[in-house]
Amino acid sequence: MEGWSMFTFIVGLCILFVGVSFTIIGSFRMKMNYFLKGIHQLPVNENREIYITFDDGPHPDFTPKILALLERYNAKATFFCIGKNIEKHPDVFLEIIQQGHLIGNHSYLHSNNYGFLSTKAVEEDIVKTQQIIARLTGCENKLFRPPFGVTNPNIARAVKKINLKTIGWSIRSYDTIAKSPEMVTEKINKKIKSGAIILLHDTSQLTVEVLEQLLISFESKSFNAKTLSLLIK
Repeated sequence: MEGWSMFTFIVGLCILFVGVSFTIIGSFRMKMNYFLKGIHQLPVNENREIYITFDDGPHPDFTPKILALLERYNAKATFFCIGKNIEKHPDVFLEIIQQGHLIGNHSYLHSNNYGFLSTKAVEEDIVKTQQIIARLTGCENKLFRPPFGVTNPNIARAVKKINLKTIGWSIRSYDTIAKSPEMVTEKINKKIKSGAIILLHDTSQLTVEVLEQLLISFESKSFNAKTLSLLIK
């Protein structure tokens, strides 16, 4: 009987460990849709459309360079903007829209402890950026990407209440920690296919260089870079 109790205890610990581990992994891997269902890739299509996205802007130095490249190669993208950066650089933000790109909500503060905020705090943070976007554009934003790609029950409840579509990615570039543009470009080109959603950041010169290499490559492969506008029509 004692042996059976010990066996039951060990099994219980194993189940608890697996459950906790799965929950932790699910919090940091958006693709699992563990807490919050997101869109991470669009269907393969005959027009060979791909979707470049940028996080963390608008940036006064690098976002304009990225916009210039996109215009040069006749490409469109989706920018997930941080509310406080929109307030600091409204002219850059409006230029994104004027050039025919799409914008999305990437929180107001992009706090390092975003995953530990209450439902109310997350809701207030998202709504603040929604209000800034509405004030500057006259339109209601429909897209959201959580900071760091973190999800949990509090974030899920807040996003559901505000009625936003959560957007993830199928290709993560790691352009914020990469040592060279070539490394990032090679990584993306190995995985690129029709319907892919690519995660970049409009916050560094490295990403500017990566983008130009990618746009040249995409053009040679007949890929068409479009916004995620079909998700909000």
